[in-house]
Amino acid sequence: MSTTRVTRRAWPLIAVLSASCGGASEPAVPGTCLAVAQDGRIYDPGAPDIPTGFVSRSAVAARSFLVVANHPVAGKAGCEILEQGGTATDAAIAVQLVLNLVEPQASGIGGGGFLVAYDAATRDVRTYDGRETAPAAATADYLRWISDAERTPPVPDARASGRSIGTPGIVRLLEAAHQAGGALPWQALFAPAIRIARDGFRISPRLAAAIAFSAPALARDPETRGYFLDASGAPRPAGARLTNPAFAATLQAIADGGAAAFYGGAIAQDIVDEIADTTGGITPGATTLDDLAGYRAVARPPVCIAYREHEVCGMAPPSSGGIAIAQILGVLAHFDLGAERPTAVDRDGGRPTALGVHLISEAERLAYADRDAYVADSDFVALPGGTTAAMLDAAYLAERAAQIQTTASLHTAPPGSFAMVTAAPAPAEEHGTSHITVVDPAGNAVALTTSIESDFGSLHMTRGGFLLNNQLTDFSSEPADSRGVAIANRVAGGKRPRSSMAPTLVFDRAGDARGELVLATGSPGGAAILQYVAKTLVGALDWGLDAQQAASLVDFGAANTPVTGVGGEHPAIDASDAGAHDPLVTALRALGHTVSVAPQTSGLGTIAVRSGAAGRFYEGGADPRREGVALGDTFRP
Repeated sequence: MSTTRVTRRAWPLIAVLSASCGGASEPAVPGTCLAVAQDGRIYDPGAPDIPTGFVSRSAVAARSFLVVANHPVAGKAGCEILEQGGTATDAAIAVQLVLNLVEPQASGIGGGGFLVAYDAATRDVRTYDGRETAPAAATADYLRWISDAERTPPVPDARASGRSIGTPGIVRLLEAAHQAGGALPWQALFAPAIRIARDGFRISPRLAAAIAFSAPALARDPETRGYFLDASGAPRPAGARLTNPAFAATLQAIADGGAAAFYGGAIAQDIVDEIADTTGGITPGATTLDDLAGYRAVARPPVCIAYREHEVCGMAPPSSGGIAIAQILGVLAHFDLGAERPTAVDRDGGRPTALGVHLISEAERLAYADRDAYVADSDFVALPGGTTAAMLDAAYLAERAAQIQTTASLHTAPPGSFAMVTAAPAPAEEHGTSHITVVDPAGNAVALTTSIESDFGSLHMTRGGFLLNNQLTDFSSEPADSRGVAIANRVAGGKRPRSSMAPTLVFDRAGDARGELVLATGSPGGAAILQYVAKTLVGALDWGLDAQQAASLVDFGAANTPVTGVGGEHPAIDASDAGAHDPLVTALRALGHTVSVAPQTSGLGTIAVRSGAAGRFYEGGADPRREGVALGDTFRP
């Protein structure tokens, strides 16, 4: 790591990544979007060597702008856009484009996402659905077998075949968001990523580990093999410099021609050709140029709910995030969670109480039950009652809360009784997702969760230098359940698969009106995103934790199964002997929970709005389980 001293700016722009407990105080050194390592040295996030695992961190305070991203190089790009006068939307776009390079296993322009934006001038919340779509030719059995005549699974499997690849949506989303909330020219937002693609960056430890783990699968595709593996076929190691001139050319085309350059012409043709490739017997997908040309990002009404003295807003379907988070909070409003504040609170969030974890996990089981039964792309499958109102009705949520016992777990909760119950298998956790949270000097905020689904998506890379998603595996491969009832999240042409992404904004309530912004957050993590975001919201709103403590807090929660996860990577949890010696784990087991202490892979990015002697300022927390940072015009309040 190189030590850097920069004194040319008036404002100090420093993010505290970590520091040892009880160690030396964290320095405040002037510089431009710099970071502080555990040993106190200042370094340029453009050359990261941050360890993965769990690294304790302190909250970052910024006077007027802040960006939290899951990779320091991407975070630096967003911070510099803010410094140039860009908006939160501008910064989020720049971060997303750089993530395609430095965190390609997680997100990129070959995938999709959901964005929630706040306009401080009007106090409006806008949400954008950039979820991928199934090709028009897709049938309900598209993921189940090759064809009606050849009823065998896709080769080599659904994920690595062309069948998993949905029409990418993130580029259309970014363009729509920029048109509504951008200030800098579109081309300027591409400059950092184009420069990094041409000049190169050093592979981080997390990316190196992902490459090593997926090396056999990456070797199957000529483009991924040439990019991620060396000439001998060995995975490229941490510290190796990687350039991507093909991606630089792709970005330049989009910078010059807008989203239309991605959804038509040579780039679109390359996407279609890659999906149709049958090399090695791979089953092709059915995506056409018309599928790309017809793709649109959708501006949808936000899903908002009153929670105690706050208003919490998130995404509508096809994301289940907004509804599920609203249901979890609506159920928890019937319990005194403030009395269950963690004990021994430190900068890692302290030790949660068994009853607190129990109540939140039970509320999540109820929400997942409804999610699995009723939530899908509402343009194809209507929600009960046709809107979110029935699932968020106060009387309905009170009825659901009454099913929770304080002395025993539900194990598996039934869905609520609406007109029809459909069933869907619980999705597996994915690792190909990232999250960006930004606030700007005007008070605008963006929370963007972005994904290509699994690590390295479909394992198909275009000649344009970017990976394609495998988001269609978020559909149910079975069109109906064992009773013959159609599954809401079944495949259909043009449909968007259900997601768990949950970018979330929180506001004060000013009577019946929306008050000031309080918090912005979100996380990667597949179906567990709902758990990560819920514990962060409760940590901040009910337990008074700061932005870093709420992000660092033990990851815990449950889908609608008997298993409750308690993140064994956290220093407050004794994961030895499967948690047999940990008091939280043993107390949960006494309540009937089947507890897993497997390490969690959240990537929370949280920003809170605070007031102090220095006036209004922002407080940021980057998940200590990833390589992320919080960068802005930092000061010590």
